[in-house]
Amino acid sequence: MMAEQAARATGTPVLEMRNISKSFGTIRALSNVSLTVRTGEVHALMGENGAGKSTLMKVLSGAYTADPGGEVLIDGKSVVTGDPIKAKANGIAVIYQELSLAPNLTVGQNMFLGNEPSRFGVLDRSATRKQAEPILKRLGLNFDADQMVSNLSLGERQMVEIARALTTKARIIVMDEPTTSLTTRETDRLFEVIASLKGQGIAIIYISHRMEEVYQLADRVSVLRDSGYVGTLERSEVSAPKLVSMMVGRDLSSFYKKEHHAPAGAQRTVLSVRGIGDGQRVHDCSFDVHAGEVLGIAGLVGSGRTELARLIFGADAKTTGSVVLDGRELSITSPRQAMDAGIVYLTEDRKALGLFLDMSISENINVAVIGSDARSGGILDFGKARRRADKAVLDLSIRTRSTGINVGALSGGNQQKALIARLLETRPRVIILDEPTRGVDVGAKSEIYRIIDELAREGIAIIVISSDLPEIIGIADRALVMREGRIAGEVKAAPGTPIAQEAIMTLSTGAVGCSAQEA
Repeated sequence: MMAEQAARATGTPVLEMRNISKSFGTIRALSNVSLTVRTGEVHALMGENGAGKSTLMKVLSGAYTADPGGEVLIDGKSVVTGDPIKAKANGIAVIYQELSLAPNLTVGQNMFLGNEPSRFGVLDRSATRKQAEPILKRLGLNFDADQMVSNLSLGERQMVEIARALTTKARIIVMDEPTTSLTTRETDRLFEVIASLKGQGIAIIYISHRMEEVYQLADRVSVLRDSGYVGTLERSEVSAPKLVSMMVGRDLSSFYKKEHHAPAGAQRTVLSVRGIGDGQRVHDCSFDVHAGEVLGIAGLVGSGRTELARLIFGADAKTTGSVVLDGRELSITSPRQAMDAGIVYLTEDRKALGLFLDMSISENINVAVIGSDARSGGILDFGKARRRADKAVLDLSIRTRSTGINVGALSGGNQQKALIARLLETRPRVIILDEPTRGVDVGAKSEIYRIIDELAREGIAIIVISSDLPEIIGIADRALVMREGRIAGEVKAAPGTPIAQEAIMTLSTGAVGCSAQEA
């Protein structure tokens, strides 16, 4: 505490990383990167995937040793890199995107895992509980130290990770994409805890791709690009155009791609959904999608957006309603039947439900059409599959040195593009994209928007489900808004003006009584 007070009094930063470089063989992961973090501030760290954010934080946490010439200082004193134990002793804690808790242990046991209170060489459960409870109370949490982690929600588990960091008396906490899998309520609770930690003099390094979170939380923002340091903005200087320009080297005017022209007048309906529902989460939903149109589906978490898509795609069983494609009613009871008919679906969870992470890029792209590659005698034509994958990599700008490497080795944005490539190989008439840019960097988002725009120009009917309102507004021709499993209304862009964000929020929250009409 005395060190914190001294840092406040003298203005000495709690953390300085000076001219940090890191190479892996011939690959330069960091090049003379500097970062300064003050006591009691939220310092956002932004940049595209591959910019060097994770590598820089691994140097800080001791997982990597920096190349000669760089220096890490805590409270103005140089410290050794490449030693996780010393990094923890220096007050550094990292909460990774993939949580590292043991679900079969209690909250208290997880908090002190590896540093358990003991008595005469035997674990002291009473002492664990006694030391854990004040920390949980400090964070304002409503569960106790004896609660099993397996019974907690994802947001509550994230709080346990923070509590564990506080058991080490952490003064610098790194949070890597902490809200990726959280509900809106859990995210709000996390932000309250971050504000509390900040007030206690703890510095937070906050890594995120979500600009609205950065606007809300950050006192300063530092940006990395191509393994190098670009610059730092004070809170008063932060704006979307500046951040995008710093991250990707181009301005916001080219970010959203909307060069296709939505059909006007006599519109050719490709997909017509009437009265579809499952009797539980989706009720009596009806809408049309036209050729060359991007239809957005907005709504709060839990409003039924994904559930609606899964009913159309046959992933879940509908109990009411019909799906008509090009004037022909379909009887879809499985995703395979939907794909054969011309409807494809990009899942919101690409890692668990979309990709085969231990298979190659080529195998992932070809898996849906591999049957068409069989030669006489049933022998697969691997050359044809390889050429198809090579073309997809070129067309969709998937960044990889070879289609033979595992798709799990790609960045999030390139994984998403590989999954889109697989869907396109089926030659679909309708594409449903569920959170297509979740967890991908700004540059990859722009490329995915370009792909969506090009597909619309080719006459494909596209449905985009998204929690990101600027995304819906930027790429959709009109938007349906769901609330409590029903379509609450439709919002269209007026001539010369975009879709109104306020209208979407009004329908999403039920601020006024609306039902399936234009807002």
